[in-house]
Amino acid sequence: MHGQAAMRRRRPDFTRLFLAQGFATLLVALLAGLRHGHEGVLSALMGGLVSLLPSLYFVWRGLRVRDGRRPRVSVMNLYQAAMGKFGLTVALFVIVFVLVPPSNPAFFFVAYVAAQLMHWLTPWLLRDRPTQRT
Repeated sequence: MHGQAAMRRRRPDFTRLFLAQGFATLLVALLAGLRHGHEGVLSALMGGLVSLLPSLYFVWRGLRVRDGRRPRVSVMNLYQAAMGKFGLTVALFVIVFVLVPPSNPAFFFVAYVAAQLMHWLTPWLLRDRPTQRT
């Protein structure tokens, strides 16, 4: 009975989290564009991508196998996903600052932090919404 309940659990839908991160990035990019033109927009978009891409990787890698009968495998997947996310974040920071230095590092970091702060909203963004009755 317990195993069947684990099998019936739905996977959380992270779409709203990714949309929130994208929205935060675009909002910072809009403000950067008004303040510093296209260089500010590019810096903000790079900052948002450095936050968003590792998050996408974590969800893809960490939630690949969710087997209630093998919790050790699920935990190992989450640890590997967390380490991969950290490594990817470091690599993206290095790539951005070595190959394409942002013209405005302030907007880069503001967009990165704004997108990261969307993780605080994860419990609210992932909760099930009641459907309207017709």
